Amino acid sequence: MNTTFIGLNKGKTEKLTESLNNLLANFQIYYQNLRGLHWNIKGKSFFELHVKFEEYYIDSQEKIDMIAERILTLEGKPLHTFIDYVELAEVPVGKNISSDIESVDLIMNSLSKLLKIEREILIESAAANDEGTNSMMSDFIAEQEKTVWMLNAWTL
Repeated sequence: MNTTFIGLNKGKTEKLTESLNNLLANFQIYYQNLRGLHWNIKGKSFFELHVKFEEYYIDSQEKIDMIAERILTLEGKPLHTFIDYVELAEVPVGKNISSDIESVDLIMNSLSKLLKIEREILIESAAANDEGTNSMMSDFIAEQEKTVWMLNAWTL
């Protein structure tokens, strides 16, 4: 059988699951960065950003689950070790960051990387006639673009 259980071309979905695993790895690093920023933020923006970073990491946690479940839907295996995540991730690792500006910059840089990956997946999912992945990427992109706009407005 040359198609998956949901009727998509197996060759195209195998490539797509590789790309989704790459996104998963990057989201895991992004998520861990957000946890660290939430815990370590200091200064006059503490109350505002502490709550905002928690909102972001909860959202990321949900997206991580969605990505892993999409990989499974496409008959792939989601990566699940930190070694895999670190090896694949392009999102920068934030360590010992406690300033508001540096924190927001890390998030904006990370979202830029995630958006690039998601746009590439969007092209792949369209070519594979995979509306499920296509829809998920479109939703992620729209939400993250708005977040980047808001964070950028905060830095001005």
